[in-house]
Amino acid sequence: MADAFKDDAEQTVTIGEYIEGLEAEELEADLVLGGDEGKECTYADGYMKRQAIFSCLTCVPAGNAGVCTACSLSCHDGHEVVELWTKRKFRCDCGNSKFGEFFCKLFANKDSENIENTYNHNFKGSYCTCSRPYPDPDAKEQVEMIQCCICEDWFHENHLGLNSSNEIPRDEEGEPLYEDCICQECAVTCSFLKLYPACIWATLKQKSTAPVSSNEGNVPEDGSSASTHSEKIANNIIVSENLGNCSNTFSESETVPNEKNSFHGESTAKDFNLQKTQACDSNKEPSPKCILEVDINSMSAISEKKGPMFLSKKWRDLLCRCSSCCGFYAREGIDYLIDREDSIEEYEKMAKRKRDEKLQQQEGAELDFLNTLNHVQKIEILSGIADMKNEFQSFLESFDSSKPVTSADIRGVFENLAKKKKQRLL
Repeated sequence: MADAFKDDAEQTVTIGEYIEGLEAEELEADLVLGGDEGKECTYADGYMKRQAIFSCLTCVPAGNAGVCTACSLSCHDGHEVVELWTKRKFRCDCGNSKFGEFFCKLFANKDSENIENTYNHNFKGSYCTCSRPYPDPDAKEQVEMIQCCICEDWFHENHLGLNSSNEIPRDEEGEPLYEDCICQECAVTCSFLKLYPACIWATLKQKSTAPVSSNEGNVPEDGSSASTHSEKIANNIIVSENLGNCSNTFSESETVPNEKNSFHGESTAKDFNLQKTQACDSNKEPSPKCILEVDINSMSAISEKKGPMFLSKKWRDLLCRCSSCCGFYAREGIDYLIDREDSIEEYEKMAKRKRDEKLQQQEGAELDFLNTLNHVQKIEILSGIADMKNEFQSFLESFDSSKPVTSADIRGVFENLAKKKKQRLL
């Protein structure tokens, strides 16, 4: 009989677990907001490389405007606001011509329109190819969504164009093994990535006990997927072959097949490693030599089934930065891929750095405050903290967990603290 009511029992948490939960939520918020405390409008910073953006459907029902964190809090409090996470190269629209007679409270003097801003259906609160809201009020269960790093739309796992969500690279615990995802529509623009060795692709984590034959390609010892995307050019069409990955899986004497119009020609895997190492610094000038040894500007699209791409960690560092490839990135509007600061990883690093600096400042302010007190005042504060800790601990140990905590219970705790303080001062 007890088991029948086990699932209906109220879930309980300790004070420590509750505090840990709050800290985790604060960290998550800081990562999304990029450490922005929401005190100043970001308009003066221009088209920022990446920032948290919100859409106010109360002010702009058409969903073709976005506002920064500070404006979402100060100017649009109480409105129907859609959280868009982050957007690249965006400037705050709050109070411009799209808002009619509404003016920004934080930065009123703005251009009538930010012509370089781009908008999609996310600004209307719709996501994915199904154009559903998130969370979806009609869904029995909220399906995880994945963001495309190119169009920045969000997609349900079952709408990515895969046969199964099991094709998404994850570890045994369900954590992603990829850094970025490119949706199947944007994958057409990024088909040049098929020219790169397998190390840029996130692979599925699979368990395998069978021995691997040496003539089946470069299969990692851990049994992970060995599907590669090495290619050569034939009549300006990319034709897939098995090249292997760009770690030194080839011996120094081995070369990529030297066929006519082969995209690597006589390059060895060692040559590719050397070239990509020289090119991976986004702060350097464009390299005069193309890693791929192919003019991707004259390349036709890959004639194979469309599907999403899942890219491995640090894949952007491997992209060629020769003048020809950089020209292609600029023409296709994807030159941000070779900018380190564009990635979510760098954005979150910045957020963590700002968070650490803020916590250090708070600790410093607390120490500065204590240093202004005399010895008696310091002892009084420390004694008060100890009394509060002991009182709450006693309350929790003696309290009947089957009963709800009432306002009278809380008042009783603080009345006891006041009595202890009075006794201490007598």
